[in-house]
Amino acid sequence: MSAESTTYLELSQEGAGAHKFYEVSVDGLAVTVRYGRIGAGGQTQTSTFASAAKARSAAAKKIGEKVRKGYAPAVPGQRAPRTVSRRQVTSTPSTARAVAPVLWRFRTGSSAFGIHVDDERCWVGNQAGDVYTLDHEGGVLARFTLPDGVKCLVADDFWIYAGCDDGKVYDLSSKLPFAAYDIAADVDIFWLDIHEGVLNVSDRAGRLTVIDHEDEHQWARGGRGEHAWMVRADDRAVYHGHHRGVTAYAPDGGGELWHTPTRGGVLFGWQEDDAVYAGTAHRVVQRLAKDSGAIEATYACDSAVYACATSPGGRFVFAGDASSSVYCFDRDGTRLWKLGTGGGSALSMQYRDGRLYLVTTDGSLVCVDASETAVSAAQQGTVPAARDVKLAAALPTYAPATGSAAVATLPRAPAGAIVVECVQDGGRLRVHVVSGGYDASWNVQFPRAIREPGVRYVVDALHPAAGGFYRVRGDIRRLL
Repeated sequence: MSAESTTYLELSQEGAGAHKFYEVSVDGLAVTVRYGRIGAGGQTQTSTFASAAKARSAAAKKIGEKVRKGYAPAVPGQRAPRTVSRRQVTSTPSTARAVAPVLWRFRTGSSAFGIHVDDERCWVGNQAGDVYTLDHEGGVLARFTLPDGVKCLVADDFWIYAGCDDGKVYDLSSKLPFAAYDIAADVDIFWLDIHEGVLNVSDRAGRLTVIDHEDEHQWARGGRGEHAWMVRADDRAVYHGHHRGVTAYAPDGGGELWHTPTRGGVLFGWQEDDAVYAGTAHRVVQRLAKDSGAIEATYACDSAVYACATSPGGRFVFAGDASSSVYCFDRDGTRLWKLGTGGGSALSMQYRDGRLYLVTTDGSLVCVDASETAVSAAQQGTVPAARDVKLAAALPTYAPATGSAAVATLPRAPAGAIVVECVQDGGRLRVHVVSGGYDASWNVQFPRAIREPGVRYVVDALHPAAGGFYRVRGDIRRLL
């Protein structure tokens, strides 16, 4: 773009995690703002003014606001973008004598780590930035295309989130995914979890970073160990697994509650109501009591454990190792069976309704019949013919919304609709509820990419969160 003037600013404060740029270009009556994370293309917004003088005045105001917040002139390209670690894993053939009863297999086309299975759908995310949803019989329902590789998929009640290598966490709960959180640039993400709208991130350096529903930093702790592949959260604590064990922190303020060394560095974590499960590099899964950190049981595998999961209440414990095998244990640690996956090592897994869903090193989502009858038959060498799932010819595909233009508009609010409004609160944009029956003082967790001061929006539903704010469920429409 040929512009009369361009001002480029950066805010890079490694201790605070800021690593952003802000560029303002004036071209006649038009002012174009480009902003985002250093090293990325960012988002662009253009406004047109009645005169060139008003355009220059508006640009100067925008620049002044950023300078007062700590932004300074810089040269594009001099600072490096955020660090990204790709998980490097090895997978060898299984030593099991029999193969698991695989019902169906869906090949995503790229290495995959993210999995979530709920009442209606199976979700899988891969390193290419694709997230697919399937029904429980393997029918592919939709595809989300995200800007960078998917690190993991997590659920927080109804809401589904994808943590990606661009440092953003995308809300996939409606048709249009939105960037709900923007993680600090000095955090080299390994894993994340979200509880009641609060984001907990573990990273390569072994740190734990906590970000609230307004995408604002709350607290961080330098972990007791590096390579933190596990983070799980509930009302009582945040459970952080790293190469020296598992540490529990108080969710409000981050005070350490307990620390327990594990047998080997933690490579994966799972949780039930009263226990957390740590899969380790030393070939075990260990069950730790949430209230004390005491090790209650150990589940011995034959190779490093890449993934683990349980049936409800921890009745059965499942594990996937580096040698393409999957295991089932009784609660007390007795091994019930070991079977080959038939296609790579499981990097994430989840059990639901008698089936074990795996994401493997070859980028496949695999559905295994984990019933006693099917497993017994598999041990005798009888397995079903696994169905290879194919993509539909016309698959619904959704990409992130990048601005207000991506949101549908309404000329007026329908009768009984829930209306929220974006307001300026000091130097920040907040969203509050306008409709009656809600607490107008509470903030609404709302996508930053579409916030505009003074603009009202219609939302499908609002749900109160324990932290004293509302969460949007369903679609968002902009009122004209």
